[in-house]
Amino acid sequence: MQSQNRIFDDLARLSGGALSALSGLKQEIEAMIRDRLERVMADGGYVRREEFDVVRAMAAEARAEQERLSTRVAELERKLEAR
Repeated sequence: MQSQNRIFDDLARLSGGALSALSGLKQEIEAMIRDRLERVMADGGYVRREEFDVVRAMAAEARAEQERLSTRVAELERKLEAR
C-alpha cells in the first residue's frame, strides 16, 4: 500500500513539474512571437494605433485651420475687389 502512495506521489510530482515546464515554455513562445511581430511591424513601416490617432487628430486640426484661412483669404479678396 505504501508503495502505491509513493508511486502516486512520484506521478503527481512529475506531472506538476511537466506542467510548470510547459507553462514556462508557453510564456517563452509567446514572448518570442510578440518580439517577432513587433520587429515585422517596425520593418513594415506600420504604426501603433495610438500614434495613428494622434496624427489623425493633427490632420483634422490642420484641415480645419486651412478651411478657416481659406475663408479669411476669400473675405479679404472680396474687400480688396470692392475698393
